[in-house]
Amino acid sequence: MSKVSNRTKIATALVGAMALASSNLVAADPLADAQKADTQIHADAAKSQKKIDKYFDQAQDMLFEYGSVADERESLKSYNDYVAKLVADQQATINDIQSDIDGVDALRQGVVPLMFKMVDALENFIKLDLPFNLEARLNRVANLRATLDSSNVTLAEKYRLILDAYSIERGYGASSIAREGQLNIGGKELLVDFVSFGRVGYYAQSLDQKQAWMYNKETKSWDVLSDGYLRNLSKAIKQARGQGAPDMFALPIPAAEAAQ
Repeated sequence: MSKVSNRTKIATALVGAMALASSNLVAADPLADAQKADTQIHADAAKSQKKIDKYFDQAQDMLFEYGSVADERESLKSYNDYVAKLVADQQATINDIQSDIDGVDALRQGVVPLMFKMVDALENFIKLDLPFNLEARLNRVANLRATLDSSNVTLAEKYRLILDAYSIERGYGASSIAREGQLNIGGKELLVDFVSFGRVGYYAQSLDQKQAWMYNKETKSWDVLSDGYLRNLSKAIKQARGQGAPDMFALPIPAAEAAQ
């Protein structure tokens, strides 16, 4: 009995020790797992932080790129608006030019008759005016008529020549002209000096300075001047030719006589 009991006690003691040891091992496993889990959490957190930092950097880069693109877009928009205004202005200019081109034919239809009327008016004016340089002035009119009928001269050049003729005629009104020519008096051709003072008076004097005449626009004939005007007329002819110093002289004026 005593031997069995001792063995039983020893076995019981061994079973108890093993149970105690087993309980300690079971208690140690959850702590290790907790430590491992904490380590893993930290590792995962570090990885997540890296990802967050990476995404943040990418977001910053994208934000900067967006800002650059937005600025470039505004710049391009401003430039496009500027170009659009230029194009609109150019189109308006093109439209105006096209309108002018379309109106060229109508302009020609109005200008051509006007030029013929201007030449007719110029010829009539010359025929009614004092007959100084009459041949040259009428020849100028004849040349204008020939030019109007010419296809080799542009419309603009024809118009310019007409204006030049008018300008020449206007210049006669402020100039003194002296020239030598022939004058028919009583059926005889006399060699005389002609002199005109603008459109105020037109005179003639024989080369021997013994006879003088004044043109009468109303009768379209030459009236004899008295001998008292011979010296003054000689002086006037020299001044018109630039052969004498400017000086005062007295001559009858047709308009003044008509007014009386």
